[in-house]
Amino acid sequence: MDITLQQFNEVIEALEKGELRVAQKVDGVWQVNKWVKEVILAGFKLGAVQDMSQGQFSFFDKATFPVRQFKAEDGVRIVPGGSSIRRGAYLAPGSIVMPPAYVNVGAYVDEGTMVDSHVTIGSCAQVGKHIHISASTQIGGVLEPAGALPTIIEDGAFVGGNCGIYEGTIVRRGHCLRRYHHLLHRHL
Repeated sequence: MDITLQQFNEVIEALEKGELRVAQKVDGVWQVNKWVKEVILAGFKLGAVQDMSQGQFSFFDKATFPVRQFKAEDGVRIVPGGSSIRRGAYLAPGSIVMPPAYVNVGAYVDEGTMVDSHVTIGSCAQVGKHIHISASTQIGGVLEPAGALPTIIEDGAFVGGNCGIYEGTIVRRGHCLRRYHHLLHRHL
C-alpha cells in the first residue's frame, strides 16, 4: 500500500476530529480498520527525525508525529504539568487529562473520561465514554500487526490504579477493575 504524505495527513486529521477510528463496534462486534493502522505506520517512514526541543528539554521524533496542539474551544481539559498527546489521537470534549500522562497516535478517548496522573494510553487504544482511568495505569497500544485488535475499554468502565491492560483486551461496558489488575488478550 503506497501512501503519500497528503493521504497520511488527511487520515491523521480525521482521527484527531473523531471522524475516523482505528476500531469500532459493528453489530455488537469490535472490528479493526486495518487500513487506518497501515496509514499510521506509513507515517513513520514518511517523516524524518526532527528537533522538537522545548526550552531545556531535548526531544527528537519523526516530523509526522509532533505533539498535538489543542485550543480552549476543543473542550478538552489538559491540566498543566507534563502531559503529552501525540498527533493523530482523539480526545472528545469533556475529557480530562491529569499530569503527567501520555496519549499516543490513533488512540480514541471519548467524552467525560478522566485520564489520571501517570497514565499511558497506547497507540490505537479505544477508550469509551465516562470512564475513570486511575493513576499509574497502562492501557496498551497495538499498532502492529495492523490487523490486530487494540486494547478497548467500553463506556462506563472503571479502571483502578496501577492496572495494566494490554493488546487484544476488551473491558466491557460498566465493568470495574480494582487496582493492580494486569490483563492480556482477555474479554471481561
